[in-house]
Amino acid sequence: MPLDLFEKILTVAKYMLYYVIEVANHGLKEEGEIMDRLIFHVDVNSAYLSWTAVKLLSEGKKDIRLIPSAVGGDKEKRTGIILAKSIPAKKFGVTTGEPVAAALRKCPKLVLVQPDFGLYERNSKAFMEICRKYAPVVEKFSIDECFLDMTGTQTLYPNPVEIATVIKDQIYGQLGFTVNVGIGPNKLLAKIASDFEKPDKVHTLFPEEMETKLWPLPVGELFSVGHKTAEKLHQEYIRTIGELAHTDLERIQYLVGKKFGRQIWEYANGIDDSPVLSEPDKAKGYSVSTTLEQDVTSIEEANQILLSLSESVTQRMRADQAKASCVAVTIRDTHFKNHTHQKKLPVATDITNEVYHTSRDLLSELWRKRVPLRLIGISLTGIVYGEEKQLSLFSDQQKEKARKLDRALDGIRSKYGSKMVVRGSVLDQDFQVGRKYQAQLENKKKS
Repeated sequence: MPLDLFEKILTVAKYMLYYVIEVANHGLKEEGEIMDRLIFHVDVNSAYLSWTAVKLLSEGKKDIRLIPSAVGGDKEKRTGIILAKSIPAKKFGVTTGEPVAAALRKCPKLVLVQPDFGLYERNSKAFMEICRKYAPVVEKFSIDECFLDMTGTQTLYPNPVEIATVIKDQIYGQLGFTVNVGIGPNKLLAKIASDFEKPDKVHTLFPEEMETKLWPLPVGELFSVGHKTAEKLHQEYIRTIGELAHTDLERIQYLVGKKFGRQIWEYANGIDDSPVLSEPDKAKGYSVSTTLEQDVTSIEEANQILLSLSESVTQRMRADQAKASCVAVTIRDTHFKNHTHQKKLPVATDITNEVYHTSRDLLSELWRKRVPLRLIGISLTGIVYGEEKQLSLFSDQQKEKARKLDRALDGIRSKYGSKMVVRGSVLDQDFQVGRKYQAQLENKKKS
């Protein structure tokens, strides 16, 4: 029996055992009721910086978490962006996502280290493996956070805070970095709880605690409420999460839209019934973007970046045997204004050149004023799985050649690394995209 199948069976068996023990000890609930849910959210504190610091400490170097430091960019060239920063760097005003040159003006002695996405993937896998020793179901939410469904484990672990502390301390003891653990009756409240005071803390957020812990917070701190939505709510004198929770639902829907309005109103009231999934749902979309080290001012350079983005996002799509029927391009100018343009395709595709040519046309329509660009991104939606239907009795030989070329390149990159084969038009460019996905491929190859 394959090891991964055995582990899945073991996980299911463990979960069933927890449930049986809980029922035996407390009895079944009244008809129509379900067992109370218990969800943990584990979030690595300053993940990129912490993981880098642990590696440097193992090499006998100083702990960069204790000094003004950051991950990303090149100090000598003063290029790139900040991906993560230490608490001492934050005190100088250094922010994630800002250009290195701006960060160095704020903090001239800032220590910069290069990102290592292979290292990040390995640490991500390691801390989630520890979580799986305690939870029947673990869902990877991102590279540095996961949800644990602890429902039915109350007999084995009577005190949720204590077992959360055990998990937190074991991660630190074995791996050398700290995490926050949020505890709640659903994923939403557990995630909000993990964002309370950091680092190395355990927090709870249950319905009876919302009035004191959640509702006094600014409305902009509610999950999924962005800056523009917060501004719109402020104009209507809805400044806290509690004020949002107690505002009439129809009024919120009038302000921000029916579907989104219901979502944030339910979130403000702690309502969330989304399950913790051990296996992720099939992707509903694929996206990739790059924040540019230097302003892009020419269409030729922008097109080269689009080609690199197209290669990265379609490679991921092909690995999942998926195709997209809608292509969107997003740009952010030097005034930090975002603009998006999209186009539906007659036939879903996974071919790099088709996505590239479509995105190139979209960019030329979108970027008419030629304001310098700081970010370019591609999003693919309308995802279908399997082979698309033929619209003609005659095969498109050019399309089939392009598909075979893409698959051949995917195979070479998967086996020998992403840099083994590079298209000539992007060969001399400094930017890199899709580094997280390439790191995943590298780690899979090594494991």
